[in-house]
Amino acid sequence: MRFLCIDLGDKRTGLAICNSEETIASPLDVIEGVKDLAGRIVRTIRQYDAEAVVLGLPLNMDDSEGDRAAIVRKFAAELAGRIELQIFFQDERLSSFSAGNKLSRTGLTHKKKKNRLDAIAAAEILKEFLAKREKEE
Repeated sequence: MRFLCIDLGDKRTGLAICNSEETIASPLDVIEGVKDLAGRIVRTIRQYDAEAVVLGLPLNMDDSEGDRAAIVRKFAAELAGRIELQIFFQDERLSSFSAGNKLSRTGLTHKKKKNRLDAIAAAEILKEFLAKREKEE
């Protein structure tokens, strides 16, 4: 199944996609701003023939959900009203940290790293989701 993963942010939203075999998760894009964010994501879903959506869910370290998780769940409800695909949630704790570690070894400037960080974080979230899914099968 081809999943589109969303790392929802206040200013930037990272997107990642996997292949239909669910073996490779790749950073896809970073959407700047929030104006018509759901519409832009719907277009991306169609463009890449995504069959389901994974949303990074920012849990607290004690596994509780805070304000950020509520924002993600509200966005998921908005998106669900515009698509007929299943939406999954994946714990996103430490995904940005992991993405930052990967970027630190690239030699890119701070600005270029910042522009790619959210898409790489989305790919990290998607990798975790796919690994969990594989274990459950």
